Amino acid sequence: MKAAVLCVGTELLFGQTVNTNATYISHQLQLLGFDVLYHYVVGDNPNRLERLLDICFEDCDLVITTGGLGPTEDDLTKETIAKYFDDELVYDEESLFRLKKYFLDTNRRMTENNLKQALLPSKSTVFPNSYGTAPGFLLRKEGKYIISLPGPPKEMTKMFDKEVFPYLSNKQNGALFYKLIRTYGIGESALETALLPLIHGQTDPTIATYAKEGECSIRIASKRETLEESKATVDMMIDRVYDIIGDYIYSENDEEYAKVLVDKLISKNLTLTAVESCTGGMFASTITDISGASKCFKRGYVTYSNSSKIDDIGVDATLIDKHTAVSEEVARDMALKGLAKANADICVSVTGIAGPSAWHNFVPGTIFVGIAFKPGKCIKDEDIIGDRLCFVKNLDTRKNDRNKNRKYAVLAMIDMVYKTIKDA
Repeated sequence: MKAAVLCVGTELLFGQTVNTNATYISHQLQLLGFDVLYHYVVGDNPNRLERLLDICFEDCDLVITTGGLGPTEDDLTKETIAKYFDDELVYDEESLFRLKKYFLDTNRRMTENNLKQALLPSKSTVFPNSYGTAPGFLLRKEGKYIISLPGPPKEMTKMFDKEVFPYLSNKQNGALFYKLIRTYGIGESALETALLPLIHGQTDPTIATYAKEGECSIRIASKRETLEESKATVDMMIDRVYDIIGDYIYSENDEEYAKVLVDKLISKNLTLTAVESCTGGMFASTITDISGASKCFKRGYVTYSNSSKIDDIGVDATLIDKHTAVSEEVARDMALKGLAKANADICVSVTGIAGPSAWHNFVPGTIFVGIAFKPGKCIKDEDIIGDRLCFVKNLDTRKNDRNKNRKYAVLAMIDMVYKTIKDA
């Protein structure tokens, strides 16, 4: 089934609001097996909205709209759709009851114009809104479907997940199953090239790659007669993907890398600390964003200045004088001193030039990540080189984007810790 996403709201055209709704809906529709052909944005103008409906339904069987379901006079999406589908608006008793209860429960006064939100096309299937005041609805006519949802993203996404996704799933023949694999350390073009033998001529299952800042994802989906068949097909393809790029995979369940790392640390009963310079605490913040991180993350040190490196964790001042703070030697000493000070099993450190300006002879993106660990805890004995229990990696991103360099460094720190402990 072919689909279009049509987002209504003058604020979207003015750039006052970022249109996250279209991205979310498209992603969900693709998971359901719909082909999304168009994205449109239109202001609060019924004539232009009606013209766009004509355009959408020329090629598509399903149109999903967001926005224009509010209580004000410029919220005219329902009126336009009802007219387009030769229907009329009537009060939906269940929606009216829920609307009044919402205001009562939140101890707010309901004004007269709020009643407008309980007016819905008489032939529609109503999708209740448990997170706001505007219900959504579906209309169908001569094999064409339109689903209209509220504009606020928090309301729209929850309504889509709870009401729309199950409804559309039941309209699709067969059972769809998919997994989203997350990778780090390989770019999208290299990833696609490696997987081309699997991608060429694909029918079912399907493989698609997606780039995200610093990492890539692979969606593997299958639609068979039963869910068991679909799952088995996806699992077989995942095995083949592992054979090709398994070293880069860190999750089969669309999890953030930080969560995967925290779960692994907890499962191995390992503790972690961090000493950060150029990232300014971003690594510690990323880890502690994960529920349960207190079980493995002991503490973080932000040693942004040279003096803090020396005074707070005991970095050897002569190393800074000789090699500067942006060096492999200082990154190593930061990791070793942080490990001892925190009495943790692992310490990861970072020092570098985030940019956008250069410093001395260092270009932005010159970043050193160090990792130190207690013997016998995090790494196989045969992997220890001599007596070295600390390693340093030069990221050398060659970017002068400060924010990207800092985010890249945090991902590299996560990856370095994860790869050190995952097989130990």
